[in-house]
Amino acid sequence: MHPIRLAAAIAAIAVAAPAVSHPKLVASTPAPQATVSNITRASLTFSETLMARLSGIDLSMTGMPGMANHAPMKIAGFQTSVAPDGKTLAATFPRALPAGTYRLDWHAVASDTHRVTGSLTFTVR
Repeated sequence: MHPIRLAAAIAAIAVAAPAVSHPKLVASTPAPQATVSNITRASLTFSETLMARLSGIDLSMTGMPGMANHAPMKIAGFQTSVAPDGKTLAATFPRALPAGTYRLDWHAVASDTHRVTGSLTFTVR
């Protein structure tokens, strides 16, 4: 291949690369494995602008103080939204979460329309 054509092909690939990237979780509140109290909001910040209608959060209580073999309970009744920055997905709870352990599952979709998923756990005291 001619050197100029090779350079043009490499440049075209380099320019196209950002278009196929996926959103990556860059920060969360609470942080993974954190112990928190009086939590009324959880937020996840991603590397790219999200498509709000295709992104979301599910929350389950996986453990309760004083209850052995607690089956996970899905938490409902909270609002999920994307902040004005377009990169922060947040869940706002109507009241502080009770003491226990939680698993937060998330799914995020950016302009490439590929769904990316993940989860994190935290404890409320």
